[in-house]
Amino acid sequence: MSKKTWWALASVALVISMLLAACGPAPTPEKVVETVIVTVEKEGQVVEVVVTATPEPVKEVEFKSADPTTMVAVSIGENIDSLDPAWNYESDGDAVILNVYDQLVTYKGASALEFVPALATGWTVSDDGMTYTFDIRKGVKFHDGADLTPEDVAYSLQRGVLQGGTSSPQWLFTEPLFGIGIYDIAELVDPSGALDDDTESLKAADAGLLATACERVTNIITYDDAAGTVTIQLSTPWGPFLATLAQSWGSILDKDWAVENGAWDGDCATWQNFYGVTSETSPLGKIVNGTGAYKLDSWTPGEEKVLVRNAEWWRTEPTAEGLPAQPAIDRVVLKGVSEWGTRFAMMQAGDADNVSVPRDSITQIDPMVGEWCEYNLETAGFDCEVLSEQPLRLFKGAPDVSRTDVFFTFDLNVEGGNPYVGSGQLDGNGIPPDFFNDIHIRKAFNYCFDFDAYINDALAGEAVQVSGPLIPGMIGYDVNGPMYNFDMDKCAEELQAAWDGQVWEKGFRLQVAYNTGNVTRQTIAQILQNNFASIDGKFRLEIIALPWPTYLAEFRNSRLPVAVSGWIEDLHDPHNWAQPFLIGTYAGRQNLPQEMWDMFNALVMEGVAETDNAKRAELYKNITQVDYDNAIAIRGAVVTTRSYWQRWMGGYYYNPIYGWDSRYYTLTKQ
Repeated sequence: MSKKTWWALASVALVISMLLAACGPAPTPEKVVETVIVTVEKEGQVVEVVVTATPEPVKEVEFKSADPTTMVAVSIGENIDSLDPAWNYESDGDAVILNVYDQLVTYKGASALEFVPALATGWTVSDDGMTYTFDIRKGVKFHDGADLTPEDVAYSLQRGVLQGGTSSPQWLFTEPLFGIGIYDIAELVDPSGALDDDTESLKAADAGLLATACERVTNIITYDDAAGTVTIQLSTPWGPFLATLAQSWGSILDKDWAVENGAWDGDCATWQNFYGVTSETSPLGKIVNGTGAYKLDSWTPGEEKVLVRNAEWWRTEPTAEGLPAQPAIDRVVLKGVSEWGTRFAMMQAGDADNVSVPRDSITQIDPMVGEWCEYNLETAGFDCEVLSEQPLRLFKGAPDVSRTDVFFTFDLNVEGGNPYVGSGQLDGNGIPPDFFNDIHIRKAFNYCFDFDAYINDALAGEAVQVSGPLIPGMIGYDVNGPMYNFDMDKCAEELQAAWDGQVWEKGFRLQVAYNTGNVTRQTIAQILQNNFASIDGKFRLEIIALPWPTYLAEFRNSRLPVAVSGWIEDLHDPHNWAQPFLIGTYAGRQNLPQEMWDMFNALVMEGVAETDNAKRAELYKNITQVDYDNAIAIRGAVVTTRSYWQRWMGGYYYNPIYGWDSRYYTLTKQ
């Protein structure tokens, strides 16, 4: 080859390399290869030559933070409802509780189905699957210096069940302990459920019945300090029982400390006085004393919580899964910042190590990604590839176990006035309390929701619309199951039929609520607002953003006509989706009519009682059909996850049960 030819080829390759470098990081992890055809002179003749130019390998860059001792994670809000493990049922509380408290068992690394010892060193299960005996770890100290005992373990679980409350997670214990369909300890006093959440009536109940209910709890959750064991007797075999113990509501606290701070004193003669606490009345709602890897240093409601490393943590050796023995980061700061622009600026400046990114803003932050990590279903880990010298690492594609839905309240609480219902009448300037009792209204809302717009605009196209209350991958989930599609003509037809034509004649006005800073939920509300307005201006949905504590309280008290909210599974089981959506948490907030609740209850109980998975699958498919027929909510979409981190962070693993609020003790920072 002549020098002229060589220089021509080299020049083309150089130009292509420069162009590639100028374009910045590739949007995907695919290697960039450019092929062009150039004309050169070879041995006196002009010929065409194919030239392939591959960019230079990305240079290894060492990423170092200004402060490797502190991790800063920024979410859309500081939204802790309570730090009482027996009451908290929100993910923001879990982000603290799961790091300051320990449980008897914990998940095996990234697996959502396997468990390893934590405060228990081991356990046995009886042949009938109904008796669990745990060997309690010795030498463990609480944050206040007290020693962990089997009595502390038994007390923690007993107290949670006896404290009860249908808005708490305690139904996850009462069903396996007392029987399918028993959701609250008050139902051991009055099986009808009339005493559920009624603290004063429970206190006035028959003393003998109260004592018997408490003794049932203390007789099935027992301890032996001399043997170092705790034994739990179930009423029925319960496959997900270890999964129940592994979550935040299975946290173990110090009995003496709890009693000193106003919690139940352990006496069956007094338990009714501690039943049914709320976020405001729980004596342990703002304080903690666990055995976990971190201690709570401070909590400024609405702003931030700060955790500091527990130098006395009991774990002294790395786990078999390779998790470290001790936390590497001394201080964890969990901030709440509602404005995305502020969170983005913090990431740009390196002032945050991880931030919540709205799906509609990923194009803004993706150019800062230099390392792309794609989830691998086979390994349950991430395959990472370095693309550039940009400072962020993106974890992408992991399956989510949460979903956001739109809930209708069937019987609105208007006591003392309700600002969300306008006039409170079907006069064009409001809605009556039972507005959503009409099936045509509920179907109209479903048909007027543009699922494609939601998925593309709010979720960056990285989601799939679901059929029914379950999520894909569950026993009984049918990918071809019934679901509503966006259809403005059908929406109009349903409006014409609603309330014997009065809605079409007069119109309506109501408010749709979401929690401040949650752009995804705001987008959902806006889609409904715009589509109803496009049919006729008399169909008015006003969107209101509420601070999280206010939003949660109003939703729980059935005061919101339409609420946009989400669920993160407690256990990887279809019962954990069917129960809260049809008869439990959300059904209660929606005030479903008794006849409808009874129908769903029979179906849900049949599903959880069946042990044959094939038969169980058919039962849940039927549940999905009934849910569709009654249109009690707008079922949303399940996303694949994205999480953005500074590349100086390490030690991360993804367990879908924990989501992105991982155990912070595994993380490292350079």
